[in-house]
Amino acid sequence: MEEAFDVGARLKQLRLSRGLSQRELAKRAGVTNSTISLVEQNNVSPSVSSLKKILDALPVSISAFFAGDEPSQPQPFYRQDELTDIGDGRLSWRLVAARRPDRRMSIIHERYPPGADSGEEMLEHDGEEGGVVIAGQIEITVNGEVGVLGAGDAYYFDSRLPHRFRNPGREECVIVSASTPPTFSDAGQEQHHA
Repeated sequence: MEEAFDVGARLKQLRLSRGLSQRELAKRAGVTNSTISLVEQNNVSPSVSSLKKILDALPVSISAFFAGDEPSQPQPFYRQDELTDIGDGRLSWRLVAARRPDRRMSIIHERYPPGADSGEEMLEHDGEEGGVVIAGQIEITVNGEVGVLGAGDAYYFDSRLPHRFRNPGREECVIVSASTPPTFSDAGQEQHHA
């Protein structure tokens, strides 16, 4: 299995490589100075939406943040321990082929524990996304329309519409999703579910 990813050290490395103080990064990201400090010290695990705000201010994509700087050689198969987890510690979003150069879509194995949510803020980004619920149930809000989907149900929508994901059930929800373009690899742009 993968070693735990050091979010704090990676954020600090990226911030320093851009010559930014914690205060300047916080200002650009619209978060408090203490938030940046706590994340860099690994004293707090940021939500995906908070991490996205911070990374957008650098700008660095969530995929690049977790994948590091080294692209990998294209390969056709990926074992579960080769997927890059871009979740927030509560939500698990495991990205297929995160380091593949010239990737044109994002495929994600998502896990939402009971009560988990993509965040209070509605998400919007370029592209389209779709997925199939494998287990459990998910409540998806798209442009004000709410649907609760169960195992075998699916969704597909224009990602520019405001959207949000929430698990209202008592069991874990598992989804396999795809989005295009691969916003998890385009630095500085909005991220899928983030």
